[in-house]
Amino acid sequence: MIKTESEYKAMVQRLESDLDYMRQQEKVLQDMGLSAQEVCRAMEPSRAFHEQLKEEVEYYERIKRFDFEALENFRDFGRFLIALRIALGLTQSDLAKRLNVSVAQVSRDEKNEYHGISIEKANRVLEALGVTVVSKLGKIPKKEGFAANFV
Repeated sequence: MIKTESEYKAMVQRLESDLDYMRQQEKVLQDMGLSAQEVCRAMEPSRAFHEQLKEEVEYYERIKRFDFEALENFRDFGRFLIALRIALGLTQSDLAKRLNVSVAQVSRDEKNEYHGISIEKANRVLEALGVTVVSKLGKIPKKEGFAANFV
């Protein structure tokens, strides 16, 4: 996950250079006399990696526009907190100042995507971001053959 503007800029530049590299590599493979199918197979790992980078860039651009996916059962809550910071245009340093902690602490928390974060700490981060999270409850649909039905 891209967490800073400098990482984003580096990733965009990497995407562009990867495209150039892949075009050159494809030409080399064709010049070696490989069939179209062999070239395609040889290029697949590079294309897959490129697509993964592209998805990360697109995700960063989406959260910068405050375009979030719904948070379900607090899955990926840590990524959600990081995305909120980014969407609000705050740096890790800005958040560290608001929380009165070191930048290294915020960086560590984000590197681990706030794994195991307590409710109290989550509330402190949300308050520092100036955000309120409102949740909506729903029932889990019954499943055929499910031994216990929890509501």
